[in-house]
Amino acid sequence: MDFYARVFEVIDMRSFSNLWYWIGLAVFWSSLSYYVLGVPWDMIQRARRGGEERMAADVQDLVRVNVNRLLMIGRVSGLLALWFAAFAMTLLAILAFWYGVEFAQAVFFIAAPGAAVGVLAVNRAHRIANEQAVGEVLYRHLLHHRRTVQAIGMASIFVTAMFGMYQNLAIGAWG
Repeated sequence: MDFYARVFEVIDMRSFSNLWYWIGLAVFWSSLSYYVLGVPWDMIQRARRGGEERMAADVQDLVRVNVNRLLMIGRVSGLLALWFAAFAMTLLAILAFWYGVEFAQAVFFIAAPGAAVGVLAVNRAHRIANEQAVGEVLYRHLLHHRRTVQAIGMASIFVTAMFGMYQNLAIGAWG
């Protein structure tokens, strides 16, 4: 038995039966949920509770910087980014569901809802910039965005878990 065959025998290369995939999926969604438009959620909560004017100013500054960054990226390279994302998602979908590549399926179940969250972030950035939201209005925007991301994350994890269980039952424990 050669070296590579032994390595692939020891390390499970299937995605949905691999514990590291599920840990990575959980970290991905918890990170997307924690950083609301690039601002840590605990900072938003402290600023929302009041008491610290400096914290509220810091949150508004961070939101302003990240909103301007998202809008600038959208203006400068939005069409190219959209083209590349559509190409990558189509490639992943074809590899995953036409050819049945399990790794592509696993990546697709992370990338597709992640791309949707990215589109929602740009949309929310436009709304915040157009309204010039500050104070409580800004906090409501951030809270609504966070809840939307969490809902997408829960649905994504559920669908991924159902598909992963189906794959594991269909393929079997021993491949």
